[in-house]
Amino acid sequence: MASMKRPRLKTVEALAHQQLALTFINDVKYVLDLSGDIAAFPGLQPLRDPNVFKQAQIGDDGWTVEWAEADIQIGADTLYLDAKAQAATDENTRIFIGWRARTGLPLAMAAEALGVSTRSITRYTNGSEAAPRTLALACLGWDALQNQSGNGVLLAEKRAAYGVDKATGKDDE
Repeated sequence: MASMKRPRLKTVEALAHQQLALTFINDVKYVLDLSGDIAAFPGLQPLRDPNVFKQAQIGDDGWTVEWAEADIQIGADTLYLDAKAQAATDENTRIFIGWRARTGLPLAMAAEALGVSTRSITRYTNGSEAAPRTLALACLGWDALQNQSGNGVLLAEKRAAYGVDKATGKDDE
C-alpha cells in the first residue's frame, strides 16, 4: 500500500442513493454517503438529480471529485475525512473526524484549539487510535463556542480561569 501524505483519489464511482465509491492513491477504499450534505447545503442541490449525480468524475488530477455540468467540485481531503468519519467504529472518533472535516483546521491549529499534541491529532485522524470521549466533548464545545462568537478559539481563551505562559509553561492564576 502506497503512502499518502495528502488525500488524493485514484477512482470515483457514483452509486445509488447519493453514494460515492472512492479509491484513494494508497488503495484505501470507502463508500461515502453524501445524502446528508446534499440535503443540507444549497450549493449541492443539483446533485439531488440522479442523472447529474451519476456524472461524478475525478478532477484536478485526483485532488477533487467534480460534476462538470453542475459546476460542483469537492476536494479529496474533504471526501477523505467525511468517509473516515462515516467508517469510524465508535461515536467519539466520528465526532472528532467530523469536526476536523467541518473546521478544515490544519493539524497544528486543530491541536492548539483542542489542547492536545499534533501527534495525537494525527493518530485520531488516521484511525490508528480511537478518539477519547474527552476529545469528542472538546470538539462539541469548540463548535458551541464557534457558533456563539464567530471565533470560538478566542472566546474559549477569554473564558479560561487561567492561562499557560507559553514562554515558561507555568500556570497563571
